[in-house]
Amino acid sequence: MDRDQIRSKVRNVVYRTLGLSRSSKPEPKRRLITEHDIQPLPEGGRFDVPAGALVTPLARQAAMDRHVALAQAGALPAASRPEANPVRAAASGAHVVAIGADHGGFQLKEALKGYLGQQGYALMDCGTGSTEAVDYPDFALAVAELVAQGRAWRGIVVDGAGIGSCMTANKVPGVRAAMCYDHSTAVNSREHNDANVLTLGAGLIGDNLAKQIVKTWLETPFGGGRHARRVDKIADIERRYLKRG
Repeated sequence: MDRDQIRSKVRNVVYRTLGLSRSSKPEPKRRLITEHDIQPLPEGGRFDVPAGALVTPLARQAAMDRHVALAQAGALPAASRPEANPVRAAASGAHVVAIGADHGGFQLKEALKGYLGQQGYALMDCGTGSTEAVDYPDFALAVAELVAQGRAWRGIVVDGAGIGSCMTANKVPGVRAAMCYDHSTAVNSREHNDANVLTLGAGLIGDNLAKQIVKTWLETPFGGGRHARRVDKIADIERRYLKRG
């Protein structure tokens, strides 16, 4: 099997993973960005993703591990984007927020990125980069892992309803994800549950309400006291099942 045949087979697998058919491609051939494209780049570098290219989940993970910014064609220069160098932003004292979405949450994610940048937060954008169909667990996992590893202060994930991303994020040890849909749930999830990942349903709320929820959620402190005892019990349950594994 030659190189072109191998790339064709890999491309077919990626298309099936992303929920696309071969007939849905806008061009006969579409570039595939893999981890091999990212690994040679220097730490904290930038990779310009060609218009229409597909970025594999492993490539996104490699980019996050090496703090490489994946810039879509036509995007602002890296120095102009708050998410371009999250390590430097964190060192400057800015809170780092990891944000991700599937195709159903892409537009709301982009709106929230602009809002959060105005509020002074540093962003780590975990994708997706368009409205083409993808699988929400991939992006919820990417955000949750950054929070669990301490590389992000908080995480936000957007999909159509917010439920599936919440389920996915809560599978990552150390993550307490909460789906919020109004002011009260945003306050409660932080004050009572010390949630560190927020999930939103783009099909349930509009941009303005989403911004209000995000602002409230990021600014509400954990209440401690009796709530701390209960959150500790959640962590104990998690540790108990990890030991069994």
